[in-house]
Amino acid sequence: GMLIKNGLLLVDEIQRLQAKEMSPHETLIEATITRLRPVMLASLTTMLGMVPLLSDDMFGAMAATIIGGLLAGTLMTLLLIPLLYSLLYKHQTDQ
Repeated sequence: GMLIKNGLLLVDEIQRLQAKEMSPHETLIEATITRLRPVMLASLTTMLGMVPLLSDDMFGAMAATIIGGLLAGTLMTLLLIPLLYSLLYKHQTDQ
């Protein structure tokens, strides 16, 4: 849920900046930079909250899975979404 929310907020920020008549390249970079801190902080707090569970026999594997998933998902949110947005909406950004 957190990763989907972060992705939607990033796409919303891209569309908001596009309405300001910025260049497509600047729009993607600016939106990613402005959403970097909130996305990282939300993911980092959840990952750090799972660290004490890593040593638990019952919940250790789950905690490791959640930490790894959030780490991979956060990187995908910040790297893949701008890349895919630029590829899928290329016809809009060529103006």
